[in-house]
Amino acid sequence: MIRIGLTGSIGMGKSTSAKIFAEAGIPVNDSDAVVHDLYSGEAVPLVEAAFPGSTSNGKVDRQELSRKLAGDPSGFKRLEAIVHPLVRERENQFLERHRQVGADMIVLDIPLLFETGAEKRLDKIVVVSCDPQIQRERVLARPGMTEEKFNMILSRQTPDAEKRARADYVIDTGGSIDAAREQVKEIIADLRRKQQGGN
Repeated sequence: MIRIGLTGSIGMGKSTSAKIFAEAGIPVNDSDAVVHDLYSGEAVPLVEAAFPGSTSNGKVDRQELSRKLAGDPSGFKRLEAIVHPLVRERENQFLERHRQVGADMIVLDIPLLFETGAEKRLDKIVVVSCDPQIQRERVLARPGMTEEKFNMILSRQTPDAEKRARADYVIDTGGSIDAAREQVKEIIADLRRKQQGGN
């Protein structure tokens, strides 16, 4: 089973690319979705203990947590120490489930793939990228996004150029959705060809 890591900086079109892989029948484990789930489940008491007042109604209040992190950037390390092992556990369950049903490949959608050293447990890396101006427009169009918040997020992510240099495949999402779909199809076909001993 080929373990594909999918990553890309904020606003590059990673979620859309993950959906395209899923539409093509490739199982996708979305780390962000896992975190959302954990934030209304097992991570809640742990986050509350580390960041008092950051949860309400049995869920992590993401806005309140963001506010606390903005005031104390060292808190990111504490949060990661809580969340990453839980995400990893879910990832292992996902891998085992699909190994048992004989999937030939799976996608692990990991926003901070290089930043967390996840590439060591993957077979291939796919990086989603586009022109920085397109990225900026996409991100600043999001509700509640500011230049300051955007810059803070970028400062915590491996630069796009470095990601592309370390990738096995790059999906350019600067064009149409159909163009991105075509690129995903080519990646899947290429991986299957190599898996079967072709070049």
